[in-house]
Amino acid sequence: MAAPAAQGFAVAAFRDGAQWRVEALPPTVLDDLGVLLAALRSQPPEGGPFVVACVEDEFFVIARQEGKRLSLLLSDLTAAVEFPLAEQVITRLGEDPPADDELDEVWPVGDLDLFDDLDLGEDEMEDILDDLDALPEEMLDSIVDQLGIADAFARATDAAWAR
Repeated sequence: MAAPAAQGFAVAAFRDGAQWRVEALPPTVLDDLGVLLAALRSQPPEGGPFVVACVEDEFFVIARQEGKRLSLLLSDLTAAVEFPLAEQVITRLGEDPPADDELDEVWPVGDLDLFDDLDLGEDEMEDILDDLDALPEEMLDSIVDQLGIADAFARATDAAWAR
């Protein structure tokens, strides 16, 4: 029996000249890393486009393309136990799934420095992701606020929310 489709939202952010544009992506991105990466590759390559998939109140994935470099960030490794997208991300990153005694911990894996060029460094990203009281959506709000695209992101996520 197939797992039920994940609920959440997915968006793509890309440069349109000097401005960032953020657009809704189909909910199929929430279940399959291949679909998420295909959505990323379909964006204009200038300026380091990225896609965000936020699944339920559990985790998010950010994938960013900069030239030939693909960066991936998973907000919570333990999500890999329950969600196919998170499992696919840790496999791609070469990470091991969490052990049973680690499931009550939360920690990000991947490229914490994926927005260094946009003045959101690894230390600041780590501070955002270390806030265990924040939901994934709230962490994303902090990230996009620092990137200066909060309004466009909010409009796109409202349009993209899959229920």
